[in-house]
Amino acid sequence: MSASVTRTTMMDVSRKAGVSLKTVSRVLNDEPNVREEVRLRVREAAEALNYHPNVLAQALVRRRSHLIGLVYENPSPSYVVELQMGVLERLRGERYRLVVIPVSSVAEHEQEIVGLLRSAALDGVVLAPPASDNPRILKDLTAAGIRFARIAPTRDVDLGPSNLIDDVSAAREVAQHLLDLGHRDIAVIQGDPTHASTAMRMKGYELAFAAAGARLSPDRIEQGLFTRDSGYAAAQRILSRSQRPTAILAQNDDMAVGALMAARERAVRVPDELSIAGFDDSEVSRITWPTITTVRQPVFEMAVSAADMVLAQLEHGDVRPRQDHPHTLILRESTGPVSPDRAKETA
Repeated sequence: MSASVTRTTMMDVSRKAGVSLKTVSRVLNDEPNVREEVRLRVREAAEALNYHPNVLAQALVRRRSHLIGLVYENPSPSYVVELQMGVLERLRGERYRLVVIPVSSVAEHEQEIVGLLRSAALDGVVLAPPASDNPRILKDLTAAGIRFARIAPTRDVDLGPSNLIDDVSAAREVAQHLLDLGHRDIAVIQGDPTHASTAMRMKGYELAFAAAGARLSPDRIEQGLFTRDSGYAAAQRILSRSQRPTAILAQNDDMAVGALMAARERAVRVPDELSIAGFDDSEVSRITWPTITTVRQPVFEMAVSAADMVLAQLEHGDVRPRQDHPHTLILRESTGPVSPDRAKETA
């Protein structure tokens, strides 16, 4: 017969600390007007007795669930991990817990998402792209009174606290890098068309080409979905043509890795015969070979900041409208100068 286990209660903490039950409750709920000496004594008693407050009971008393949601669609594993780690880093030591809410297609389920968040009784939510750009979701969250913060929105950035990166400038910089290396016959693998960042990055590429007096040919543009497989398939189409480009711009690192795999299968040497550049500086760009030239988007830092914005609203009613984050061009082994022969062909 197994021994019974007696659960430690607030009354036990009260007796050990030598204070009233109400004082224990006030200390454990972080209420004001408790002397520091008393607060310390209660916490030491709770720790000695291995007492842990009932989170559900606290939520009922405070009418708070202390749950923060993270809504995302992006299929890149590296991107998603950085999002989660960033939010978790900010919640470390706080009473709030993270609820991860992956959505297969924000565009297809936009009318359902806020209802799902309400049924989960979330206090607040961090929105990653493309949810951070979805007008229906932003409107429904505001109407429901659910606090939120946005990561990398590309439009209507004043509709709620936002963490921004200049996608256009970042894309222009990585395209300019290839143009400076002498590349003119450059192919593009676009991301998911339902993500606003896809159009913004395309605009950046076009600006770089225009400034260099070069032309981005429409028949060099292939559709991807921000996944490695879609990048691989797009690169296969690009490389199967009689005239190969000298470089590929992929709109994220996963698709760049897919392009690298396709080149390897066809014995196309990177970067000697084909340069490949990505976007995000996710972990996969650093561990593949050759390592991938990319643009660092500070996803982790943006997630930390977004979670902080949600907590500031919940705890202090403090609404911080925006935080701009820098990008950085990261030069690695996957890009190099165009060969002299190809430079003559494309001049």
